[in-house]
Amino acid sequence: MPRASRLRRISLLTGALIVTACLFSAAKPHLPVAGYAASPQFTDGRFRNPNPRPAAGFLKMLRIIGDALWNKPADTVPAAAPPVLALTPEQLAQAPDHSLFRLGHSTMLIKLRGGWWITDPVFAERASPVQWIGPKRFHAPPIALADLPRLRGVILSHDHFDHLDYDTVLQLAKTAEVFLTPLGVGDRLIAWGVDADKVRQFDWWEGATIDGVRFVATPAQHFSGRGLFDSDKTLWASWTIVDEPRTGPSLRLFFSGDTGYFDGFAQIGRRFGPFDVTMLETGAYDANWPHVHMQPEQTVQAHIDLRGRWLLPIHNGTFDLAMHPWTEPFERVSALAAERSVALITPRMGERVDLHSPQATTPWWREADNTEAADVAAFKRAAVP
Repeated sequence: MPRASRLRRISLLTGALIVTACLFSAAKPHLPVAGYAASPQFTDGRFRNPNPRPAAGFLKMLRIIGDALWNKPADTVPAAAPPVLALTPEQLAQAPDHSLFRLGHSTMLIKLRGGWWITDPVFAERASPVQWIGPKRFHAPPIALADLPRLRGVILSHDHFDHLDYDTVLQLAKTAEVFLTPLGVGDRLIAWGVDADKVRQFDWWEGATIDGVRFVATPAQHFSGRGLFDSDKTLWASWTIVDEPRTGPSLRLFFSGDTGYFDGFAQIGRRFGPFDVTMLETGAYDANWPHVHMQPEQTVQAHIDLRGRWLLPIHNGTFDLAMHPWTEPFERVSALAAERSVALITPRMGERVDLHSPQATTPWWREADNTEAADVAAFKRAAVP
């Protein structure tokens, strides 16, 4: 083995061990477990999926970690930063209601009734407990965290590092008016120092109406935890958003958070559909974890179950979290949507989407991937120490 490759692998392994140590020693919030006892999802001190996911097993986890360290394909990250449309505060100030801007991964900025809402905000350089190793962003956010408009609210799906970023949350807590979370995630925010009066947390099928917009925490099939000893101590959820003004067009949105495919999509579709736009995870999937992330075929089926009109694939294009090429989620879901006559939108990061009348988008990811193979290796060396 070449000396450079050997040193790189030693560096990766050392970093993985240090991150593991951080997870072992991660400060755990004092979550009021007794307060969750009434939840049908809470049993024996942990939250559960209706259909229990099989335990991975220690040996399987070692194989998964080994593959990530030693067998990672070169094309799981782009050769160059994907194209991003920079946003300015002035542009956002002029955006009409029912505008959506994708900022990266599962972070969506949405304007409703004159107020701005953001989903799973992550502005960190890495989706990791430490900022010097771990999955690094492919691109900068289209707008700096400090330049965001004052937020009416923050919508959180669960507590994993690629969806709940400590530094981002504490910065937003200075001005954001409300945080909507699943059970336990809100208690974690309070333990971090977020004003308890701003935090509202819900079990599945519970929610709140704010400024005339209804937000409902709906089921998902996933798991939670930020350390090695707090697995499933907080709940995970998808979100249904319904804006039905007395005058003007109504709007129904679905935000999946992270989830495997399950029959809950059909149930949500019956109770709240049809949806104008479904924002559904399509990325970071693998045959080794089928119960917590969907394959693109399942994403399209979930959209159909939800009775969605337009499908917007999320959870892709920003972090390297699986073994598939970074463009594969876009290519597969695009082909499947065409086969099944599903209207698809894949906006560039920072591109405005009119949620009432979305427009077909171009395959922008191909622009970023059209480079020499040698550049891929160079980018990976820069992305991961």
